[in-house]
Amino acid sequence: MKRTVKTQRTPKVRRLNLAEWLYAFWKFSRPHTIIGTSLSVLGMYLIAFDAQIALSQLPTNVRASFADSSLIERMVHWLNPPLQPLLLAWIACLCGNIYIVGLNQLEDVEIDKINKPHLPIASGDFSQRTGQILIAITGILALVLAGAAGWYLFGMVAISLAIGTAYSLPPIRLKRFPFWAALCIFSVRGAIVNLGLFLHFNWLWQGVSGIPSSVWTLTLFILVFTFAIAIFKDIPDLEGDRQYHITTFTIALGKEKVFNLALWVITTCYIGIIIAGILGLPSVNSTFLISTHLLLLALLWWRSRQVNLQDKSAIASCYQFIWKLFFLEYILFPVACLLG
Repeated sequence: MKRTVKTQRTPKVRRLNLAEWLYAFWKFSRPHTIIGTSLSVLGMYLIAFDAQIALSQLPTNVRASFADSSLIERMVHWLNPPLQPLLLAWIACLCGNIYIVGLNQLEDVEIDKINKPHLPIASGDFSQRTGQILIAITGILALVLAGAAGWYLFGMVAISLAIGTAYSLPPIRLKRFPFWAALCIFSVRGAIVNLGLFLHFNWLWQGVSGIPSSVWTLTLFILVFTFAIAIFKDIPDLEGDRQYHITTFTIALGKEKVFNLALWVITTCYIGIIIAGILGLPSVNSTFLISTHLLLLALLWWRSRQVNLQDKSAIASCYQFIWKLFFLEYILFPVACLLG
């Protein structure tokens, strides 16, 4: 017998005051993704700036003198970076982020009424028309600002928006397919954003497009880590995805298998970066890198033992914890570069 989908009643759009509207917009932007995007821009900026200091086109004797200088002297340079490139890239990436998550909400209204009823379109805080205007404005702004900043940033933003559109928008709607959905998420978050941002900042400051081993290491870490996020995010959304025929790894494999898979993928990330620290990365403080990631690995396994897979709120809380580990990487790795 053919399975039917029960359509949820569309909530009446509420009139909001300014504070309520801004809060609804904050929810529309998906705060955890905004924080992740902001930290990735800041992290790659700091790594590129540190590389520019260490490898600046100065006479060899000056460059050698700086490499031997104290941490405090290097901090003086760090505390006086050019902020315009950072702000322009940050705003462009934030606009791109809002476009991608906003488009997904516009296409997933019925599913969100089950899985995420607090989101503004699903709850009636925003109308479909408001959502369409917001993504049109942010999408255009992202491309215009990125184009004004430079070709590397423009290419990164344009590719990210294209993949985000293909992820959510029919008739392609890649989120229907587990493999392609995961590929969209970890390719953008893991590779395209990191490499594009570093190339952008590095080109602005040095006029070169090389990528050091430290950036490749961070990119590989984030790439694999984001795969874990991509498969984990569907565990609390099982009910709505099943009702609306969205095939996910959770539906195909079950909650427990996907949870354990995500746990071991993240564990592999931490073990890999610890090994990289042991082998030694140029301009990275290995002691700091190894010790912090050993601590986070232990914290991950302790936290995983607290999760009840039958409790949707517990799963959602663990998902947010994984995002916090993701945020931390964009803080710890640049610090390791500074200390190196």
